[in-house]
Amino acid sequence: MSRVILVDDEPNILSSLRRALVAMPVETFGGSLSLETFTNPLMALARAREQPFDLVISDYRMPEMDGVSFLVQLRELQPDIARLILSGYADLGALIEAINRAQIHRFLAKPWDEADLRLAIQQALAHRALLMENARLADLVRVQQGKLTRTALALKRLEQENPGITRVKRAEDGGIELDFEDLAGLDPESL
Repeated sequence: MSRVILVDDEPNILSSLRRALVAMPVETFGGSLSLETFTNPLMALARAREQPFDLVISDYRMPEMDGVSFLVQLRELQPDIARLILSGYADLGALIEAINRAQIHRFLAKPWDEADLRLAIQQALAHRALLMENARLADLVRVQQGKLTRTALALKRLEQENPGITRVKRAEDGGIELDFEDLAGLDPESL
């Protein structure tokens, strides 16, 4: 299953993009598709702190944050996510910035061609899968050579499956600091 996140500040574009992806054959995504959409990049980043994704397709121009800044922050949270940018503007400077800063896989023009979009998605997911497999094999070699412990490998996999789970905030006295806003539905007084 491929987990895909779509981010565009225009709800009509987002709906159209969603319909386009849902209409694609499941082979495009290597099986089934799980799709989440956001009109606000900050909300998308908040969700990415909770859930790993395989692919993101983001608009370039958004009022809260431009697509490159969004993808740079998303890449910090999820370094292995495949990144595509959509733009209605043919700006060479924006394209260069997206490639250099956000390390995008492709820059797609709006309106998009369905076949080109499908091919870009397939290529981005295949490239990601290859990179993930190479990293997995390299980690196994490091374990065999004694350069990586099995515990460190398990923590790395845990972090990939559940972003942020291995990051612990410590107080000066060594205690663990809890972010009560992240503990949705829990009363701080009950802890």
